[in-house]
Amino acid sequence: MPRQPTEAEQRAILQRLDKFSRFTDSSIGLPFTRFKIGVEAIVGLIPGIGDLLGLGMAGYVLLEAQRAGASGEVKRRMLRNIGIDFVGGLIPVVGDAFDAVFKANTRNTRLLRDYLHTQLEVEPPPKSFPWKVLIGLSVLFAGIAGGVAFLL
Repeated sequence: MPRQPTEAEQRAILQRLDKFSRFTDSSIGLPFTRFKIGVEAIVGLIPGIGDLLGLGMAGYVLLEAQRAGASGEVKRRMLRNIGIDFVGGLIPVVGDAFDAVFKANTRNTRLLRDYLHTQLEVEPPPKSFPWKVLIGLSVLFAGIAGGVAFLL
């Protein structure tokens, strides 16, 4: 069974994926608009090869999710996003625009971040108050105090 990554390793993975997703999905601003595209949308313009390269880039995000200890459900949702992005990118003419808008790597990074944050926020339940010890010590000290008062 593989070891669970530490919190520091998970945070480092998220930091790498944030940079990677920004690079692949929104690193290039389109002039006179607020819209940004990434390298994946530009590579997707290369017929045939572009969509396969995009699939490889999306696979990297999935690999990092595996390293971070993502659940099977999170990885299935990531695979669904990758599949939608790949199939959508294959559609002639509109596929390249779809690649620019769907941003699967950003979606998958967000899925992993949400999952890891819920995992990191889960704290062990607080220990119950040691009532028995408190009562026992109170009785002991009361006995000692009563014995001392009786002797004086």
